[in-house]
Amino acid sequence: MSDIFKALGHPVRRQVLKKLRDGPMSAGDLAGAFPVSKPTMSGHFAALKEAGLILAERHGTTIRYRLNAGAAEEAIALLMDLIGKDSA
Repeated sequence: MSDIFKALGHPVRRQVLKKLRDGPMSAGDLAGAFPVSKPTMSGHFAALKEAGLILAERHGTTIRYRLNAGAAEEAIALLMDLIGKDSA
């Protein structure tokens, strides 16, 4: 779980997840949507993949990322559980 919270701690990573809610996108299209270098975006992708929040699919020379909804739902459930316990 700590990998998930670490990944969600950066605003660019949160924005990547928002973009992927609409469906898979190529690494190039995602990188082009942010004012950071491609190596920096690669690091963001790696953090999101390590946390299990996104999945990568290679198609020839193109990598397409998609949201791993199961991991996102698990993180949300954990947060809700924490909030519920703290507010009681």
